[in-house]
Amino acid sequence: MDAEGQKNHLKAYGMTYWTLERQLKVKWLLNYRGGSFLFPNNEEIQRECQIRGISFEVISEAKTEEILEFINSPSQNMESVVLEKAPKIAVYSPKGNPPWDDAVTLVLTYAEIPYETIYDEEVLNDELVLYDWLHLHHEDFTGQYGKFYRAYKSAAWYIEEKKQAEALAAKLGYNKVSEQKLAVALKIRDYVVGGGFMFAMCSATDSFDIALAAEGVDICEPMFDGDPSEPNYQSKIDYSKTFAFKDFILERNPNIYEFSSIDMTSKRQIPMLTDYFTLMDFSAKWDPIPTMLCQNHTALVKGFMGQTTAFTRDEIKSNVLIMGENKTNGEAKYIHGIKGKGFFTFYGGHDPEDYTHKVGDPKTELELHPTSPGYRLILNNVLFPAAKKKKQKT
Repeated sequence: MDAEGQKNHLKAYGMTYWTLERQLKVKWLLNYRGGSFLFPNNEEIQRECQIRGISFEVISEAKTEEILEFINSPSQNMESVVLEKAPKIAVYSPKGNPPWDDAVTLVLTYAEIPYETIYDEEVLNDELVLYDWLHLHHEDFTGQYGKFYRAYKSAAWYIEEKKQAEALAAKLGYNKVSEQKLAVALKIRDYVVGGGFMFAMCSATDSFDIALAAEGVDICEPMFDGDPSEPNYQSKIDYSKTFAFKDFILERNPNIYEFSSIDMTSKRQIPMLTDYFTLMDFSAKWDPIPTMLCQNHTALVKGFMGQTTAFTRDEIKSNVLIMGENKTNGEAKYIHGIKGKGFFTFYGGHDPEDYTHKVGDPKTELELHPTSPGYRLILNNVLFPAAKKKKQKT
């Protein structure tokens, strides 16, 4: 899985998933040649790799032992992690949503990793327990329809989406979309606390935390929910309820395409050509989880924009791990934390290979980006629940 040796990094994750589905174990060699995978050797696996265009090497048992011994050496920042079971994957996304509008569904499809699409009804019916891994499509959990009001209030798609959301909330027994979305956010919170793994990108990151922090507080203006917001609602925000963020200031103006001070989009001073973020280097033997989530063939990853592009460092809780950052700009791009028995990862931006993805833009063709480091980070998270849980050394 290094830069020189692999022609299709993204498909290699799908191949790993395919192997796990057949009840075979795979070893993930963290920090060894870009986070390589060690498969049992048989003709079926070799043939499948060839069909999918994945680079691989066949090695002897003696060579395998030599590599594992090298990885195990205390002098090497490497670790071998056993992947045991193909995780059951759910993507939280509206039913009519085009799959190319979301980086995770794009890369799961390209890598040939199966997933199921669920939405509010399934979540509120407690169906999350059926899944090991949940991705939140770029959702707005605050009930403000993505803060698209100023630019798109007259657009047919915006009017239709608002109508559908209100009809669904009424069908599910809620007076407002914001109340229904909060109920969904609370169910997702309980799923993570109970041991689930949640991955979110773009606006699903900060809007999720804002919804939790504003529980019981009306932060929506009349064009979103039909009545005014509560006076002085900022003072009623409870940061103790969030997963990742603290001390943020909400954006009160409904005409501004922004939820809060968490997001760095309007505060950035970085030209596209020099927009990169750096992946942190963790101890593979002592911190296997963040090491796993940062496996890549480069430590420097191209930046990309979104409604929520990156996170203000000062507004991230101290117990949340920053795994990717642009230090000069004081922003975190890729963060991870533990909540109860479960885990969450937040990844800023919309599409790692489409710098400024806009409404209606053509889909990204991943055939043109088979070695994308930005997309690899998503797939690290997909495989994380497959790892055999080791007892923490600390």
